Amino acid sequence: MKVASSLSDLRSTRLSLDGTVGLVPTMGYLHEGHLSLVRQAKAECDHVIVTIFVNPAQFGPNEDLSKYPRDLERDLSLLRPLGVDVVWTPSAEIMYPPGYQTWVEVEALTKGLEGAMRPGHFRGVTTVVSKLFNATQPHKAYFGQKDAQQAAVIRQMTRDLNFPIEIVVCPTQREVDGLAMSSRNKYLNEAERKAATVLFRALSAAKELYEAGERDAEKLRGRMKEVLASEPPAQMQYVSCADYDTLEELDMVKGKTLLSMAVFVGKTRLIDNFVLG
Repeated sequence: MKVASSLSDLRSTRLSLDGTVGLVPTMGYLHEGHLSLVRQAKAECDHVIVTIFVNPAQFGPNEDLSKYPRDLERDLSLLRPLGVDVVWTPSAEIMYPPGYQTWVEVEALTKGLEGAMRPGHFRGVTTVVSKLFNATQPHKAYFGQKDAQQAAVIRQMTRDLNFPIEIVVCPTQREVDGLAMSSRNKYLNEAERKAATVLFRALSAAKELYEAGERDAEKLRGRMKEVLASEPPAQMQYVSCADYDTLEELDMVKGKTLLSMAVFVGKTRLIDNFVLG
């Protein structure tokens, strides 16, 4: 496994890779969710590149950039047994050199949900992902369903900018009690960790209602809010029942639909979602 930090080192290594290349972009502090993406990339491609970069451009002024967990040696030790070919660990100076002023922005898809709560977040995501695509030249790129809006935005960007890359969205990996795996789960204390399962319980309750025949989107949103309200440490930021592709809020559920939410448990902001239909 080659670990590259400079862009020139990455590019020379990339030129030596014959066949198909799968890219798994990460911000490090890897967990089973990330590793499942690597395994799928390995199964589908001749070579796998993993990038580890905590992207400052996607953090807001009051968000946790300085506290975001980092442990490169641990990450590398998890990746080595999986047969990864290259790990690229660029610095912020490489990605955003002095005088940097070029940004990639997807407009309509980023207005609601996470985009409404975190202004500028997706501009940072799409800019860094487009730069990772340019640097690594993959045939496929792998993202997790947990970040559903991010996946939708990246699909749109890839189409709009004619990147010759297939975007593969892989299932959310969960703990035994249903909590979606996330690097931010590390911030939860014992009581908060227990309370955090309310996101999964709320989504499950709405899904049960849907499977019983309910198609009124407001009733599905109401069911999620009801379950969230039963767990005092959990403070809802939003719940959504939206069209899977456009992310527009629905009145009635028809076809593929995204149930999603953002919830503060203590000071930790968690997101999760289910896909219906």
